[in-house]
Amino acid sequence: MKKAINIFWFRRDLRLEDNHGFFKALKSDKPVLPIFIFDETILSKLPKDDARVTFIHECLEAMQDTLKKKHNTTIALYYGTPEVIYKQLIERYTIESVFTNRDYEPYGISRDKNIETLLASHNINFKTFKDQVIFERNEIVKKDGTPYRVYTPFSRIWIDEYKRNGITFYPSEELLNNTIKPQEASNLELKDIGFTEAKVKVQKYTVTPTLIADYEATRNFPAQDNTSKLGPHLRFGTVSVRKMVNEASKQQNITFLKELIWREFFMQILWHFPHTAKDSFKPKYDRIEWRNNETEFKAWCEGKTGYPLVDAGMRQLNQTGFMHNRVRMLVGSFLCKHLLIDWRLGEAYFALKLHDYDMSSNIGNWQWVAGCGVDAAPYFRIFNPTTQIDKFDKQHDYLKKWVPDYQELTYSTPIVEHKAARERCLKVYKEAVS
Repeated sequence: MKKAINIFWFRRDLRLEDNHGFFKALKSDKPVLPIFIFDETILSKLPKDDARVTFIHECLEAMQDTLKKKHNTTIALYYGTPEVIYKQLIERYTIESVFTNRDYEPYGISRDKNIETLLASHNINFKTFKDQVIFERNEIVKKDGTPYRVYTPFSRIWIDEYKRNGITFYPSEELLNNTIKPQEASNLELKDIGFTEAKVKVQKYTVTPTLIADYEATRNFPAQDNTSKLGPHLRFGTVSVRKMVNEASKQQNITFLKELIWREFFMQILWHFPHTAKDSFKPKYDRIEWRNNETEFKAWCEGKTGYPLVDAGMRQLNQTGFMHNRVRMLVGSFLCKHLLIDWRLGEAYFALKLHDYDMSSNIGNWQWVAGCGVDAAPYFRIFNPTTQIDKFDKQHDYLKKWVPDYQELTYSTPIVEHKAARERCLKVYKEAVS
């Protein structure tokens, strides 16, 4: 009889420290085999030089190095569908339990149900834990048990609960001696999963007391670039959200903390209302007659709309995998309102390009700018892409960096006239929702 083990399955939690599920696995009475599966269902939809795949691979290599040097163990890497990989693991090992941290996206939920069923048929436990959020699912709801649909009351209750309960940390880094080596070869190069190293890299994050303290004063000005770049690191769990919330709450100014709460608000919206992954939160907005002009969509994607701030944002995205949040609102509004192009097309383009792409936040923000989501701005609020420059890039520093040709004769002429586009939008929206 082979000695029984437990498995810890890394997913959106690529760190060895303060990892809830990993901590619980390491505290169990069985040795732990850490694994990561490069899921071909997800990878098959991505470009072969996707920066996020390079980032995941680099994070795993760093974690493996730590385990090898300090504990003579490693993380077993696999490529395939989770179901096939688990069938192989069940044949190789006597597994008592699989530990992992919960996922709240529709694909993750259905994948985990399938794995749980497979494991149960072999009398293997599937244990999941809360790790990528402070509060999940039904933990912040109204008194009648229904979910909040508006951010402000949600954030108020979130902060009250946080102050009342504080944060529990999970020092998994202190228990790494309980990991074991896999029986088989465990490493994978990028080429083994059909990918090449990305030329553009995911940026490191910066969260200092100064950045948090200055966040409210500086966050709306894209040229200052005073954002944390924390998005991809929270998305893939290379940093603990508990640590970040703890840092943010030490400051008098809670604007940075509220940005972290927005992330959890959108996560619970997607969890409670999974239809929003494809459809508008407010169904009547799915009656909008989108124009979906392919030429105009291409111009928007390439940053050639003739509106410098819109183009600067799109060029920044295409070249770096990042776009300043203030500019994201503008380019999103411009696509939906000025061009009457379906928010889903913009959401899909961001999903392809953004290093910090997170399904719930991306959908939540796109539905916000389109006016069809929760806590939505009224549909008749339409950003003026020219006056936004005066408000947020008065010296044109951001424009000069990303659209150096904006004052040249060669620069694109505007693909739509603001006043006419605004009137057209109001007419089409009104017909759909009234």
